Amino acid sequence: MKSYAKMSSLYAPTLKEDPAEAELASHRLLLRAGMIRREAAGLYSYLPLAWRSLMKIEGVIREEMEDIGAQEMLTPILTDAELWHQSGRWDAYGPELMRIKDRHDHEYALGPTHEETYTDLVRNELSSYKQLPVTLYHIQDKFRDERRPRFGLMRSREFIMKDGYSFSADQESLQRCYDDESRAYANVMRRCGLWCLPVAADTGQIGGSTSIEFMAIADAGEAELVYCDKCGYAADTEAATAPISLEDGEPGELEKVETPGCSTIADLAAFLGVPEGATRKALALMDGDGRPVVVFVPGDHEMNDVKASHAFGDYHLMSDEELEQTGLVKGFIGPIGLPEGVRACFDQSLKGSVWWAVGANEAGYHYVHAKLGRDLTIADDAWVDVISAKAGDLCPTCGEPLKLARGIECGQVFQLGTKYSEPMGATFMDVDGKEKPLVMGCYGIGVSRMLAAIVEQHHDEHGITWPVCVAPYEVEVVPLTVGDEVVWPVADRVARELVAAGVEVVVDDRKERPGVKFNDADLMGFPYQVVCGKKAIANGKVEVKVRATGEREEVAIEEVAKFLAEKVVPQRA
Repeated sequence: MKSYAKMSSLYAPTLKEDPAEAELASHRLLLRAGMIRREAAGLYSYLPLAWRSLMKIEGVIREEMEDIGAQEMLTPILTDAELWHQSGRWDAYGPELMRIKDRHDHEYALGPTHEETYTDLVRNELSSYKQLPVTLYHIQDKFRDERRPRFGLMRSREFIMKDGYSFSADQESLQRCYDDESRAYANVMRRCGLWCLPVAADTGQIGGSTSIEFMAIADAGEAELVYCDKCGYAADTEAATAPISLEDGEPGELEKVETPGCSTIADLAAFLGVPEGATRKALALMDGDGRPVVVFVPGDHEMNDVKASHAFGDYHLMSDEELEQTGLVKGFIGPIGLPEGVRACFDQSLKGSVWWAVGANEAGYHYVHAKLGRDLTIADDAWVDVISAKAGDLCPTCGEPLKLARGIECGQVFQLGTKYSEPMGATFMDVDGKEKPLVMGCYGIGVSRMLAAIVEQHHDEHGITWPVCVAPYEVEVVPLTVGDEVVWPVADRVARELVAAGVEVVVDDRKERPGVKFNDADLMGFPYQVVCGKKAIANGKVEVKVRATGEREEVAIEEVAKFLAEKVVPQRA
């Protein structure tokens, strides 16, 4: 018969003080509760309690993958550089790719993701449309050489990830695989107690045409996203193409006005007595080919680096020296009378605007009443999508104002198409007898990051408040005395009856003061606490505390196992 765990033998060294290096609640609490330990920058050991939770998260993932027919397997972490050269990512991935050489001077990468490996695996095996579609996945350690590892498990150099890959004959089949994975991922997040939004996302280093990120809403999130309460639309600010509540300038004849000291949007708006959104911000950059470009955006919005990279390649904002060499006047740049050789581009959000307040390309002067179509014209190829969405922009689906939140990326699904299969020669014979490249999707979940995200969403000032579905143990029995003839026999009985009822139990059998036990119980955050004290036992009862809410209730000793089993079992994933 299974027995309960004992705190006295559990390897969970708690800390009384907050670690100096811990900035986020998850980092601080997982360290303090004896669940993780730092080995080096961005490298952590998962201690027994954390490992139990990780295994539960992985168990949920496996169940959801089985439901959609995905097959689990395992590939090497070490990946041959030759495969990365074939896909074109060896150089494109950047310094985050950990590269090593063996004793024969052959190059390898420690896999941050495994598109190349899986494409190579199937390219000589999946040769006919009759074998498709196939979805394969594994759960393993991944490596990324982060420039600045931080925030504990949020951004580490070694992490646990589930990554999967689908292989289809056509786009229709890929869409079905993609939709199946998306639904499964939503189920994984929900079952693990995470409030996640599926958001439209940039495809980043993975590539492909379409992507959705599953963002756990948390103030500690590194990503910004916008979402709509009414229709459910959500997108990260790098991918959102939300219309803005555009403000126009004043109508009238074009007029150059002196604007002394107004070199910023805030200064100009205050001087003209208009909202910042009625002005036009100019951003001067050198594009990836070294050509000068000025991008005009609404004055109350910012240019998004990822979107700008898509539009202008490996660009950089001009230095003061480059501005001078190009003939641009810092703080007073406008689209009318730009120096020769400078390309002008305009964010597409400005298409509905007619009257503009803009720089006059002369120090201390701006134009007001500049009219689109009269004083300046814009070619079709000059429109770009470069601004970040923000709160108050309009939902592109229903038109309601969007809200802004921060999120932790816990999962992402991609439609890769033939991005990897074409350059790597992964083809199959279609029904028409023609050889075609496999149509691929890829799907990732950050397992260790999910652990941190759950703590970010489930904690209070005293410690972690685990959801039952991922808690290391579901119930902690806290005897206020140990080894006596009154309290300890009751604690032992309750624990054994809970185990017999199928509940996961840990007993704090340490000879510590009650205050120490209570503090550790709240810090570790097991969902339910059964407090066994002489006073309650004298009345035939024990006290049950719900960790997340602090609610307390006295329950008869002979009823407590049934009482808690009825609460715990329905809350499991």
